[in-house]
Amino acid sequence: MPLDAMAAAPGGLAEFRLGTRSEIATLLQRLQEGNVALNLNAPHGTVYATTLWAADAARGVLSFAADPCDTALQGLLEGDEAVAVAYLENIKIQFDLDNLVLVHGERACALTAAYPHEVFRFQRRNSYRVRPLPRDTPTARLRHPMLPDMTLALRVLDLSIGGCALLLPDDVPPLAPGVLLCGVQIELDLQTRFETSLRLHHVTSIQADAQGVRLGCEMIGAGHDAERTLQRYIDQTQKRRRFMAG
Repeated sequence: MPLDAMAAAPGGLAEFRLGTRSEIATLLQRLQEGNVALNLNAPHGTVYATTLWAADAARGVLSFAADPCDTALQGLLEGDEAVAVAYLENIKIQFDLDNLVLVHGERACALTAAYPHEVFRFQRRNSYRVRPLPRDTPTARLRHPMLPDMTLALRVLDLSIGGCALLLPDDVPPLAPGVLLCGVQIELDLQTRFETSLRLHHVTSIQADAQGVRLGCEMIGAGHDAERTLQRYIDQTQKRRRFMAG
């Protein structure tokens, strides 16, 4: 829901708002140190993917990685404001950016913006997510959207009724947030599989030794049969985890 609409609803945005300097600084530090992918969304629809380089509360400035040759960046700079969106686990982070300026340095360029005076934090999904058990190896099979001749078999890191997270190895060409992955075969085990489309919402770094990035995806058009199959898998995985813990 857009922030304006949520602000007008009963209760408004108060429960989602981080308003203190210390809370905002801590969250921005997590985005910076985790090299978390951010989407900067302009009012006219342009989306620029970047990472946070620096957050200087004393000077009131944020600095983002910038490629001056990227047409999306040029589109973003046509306006003076944007909305930054990032994801930390199951939490969506969102804040407004003003005074966007491209700064040219000797070795690199940076996109600067005014330090936010408030940040909003939203729970992304209500459905329960499970991680496959160590001996299970659920896999998503698909064609790379930019290289149709390349078939990928990506490990499923976690699952819910509405989405999943996949591991994209470092040696595979990257995927951009927003892309729609069609005809994805989700194989939960040797006998259980279904087809769905996946909308890639975010790309995030994970443990240094993981040799890849985490793709956070929303399932689209899976159908009722697939949802029932997925729900059974989630329920069984939960039960097995409780049994193993006992």
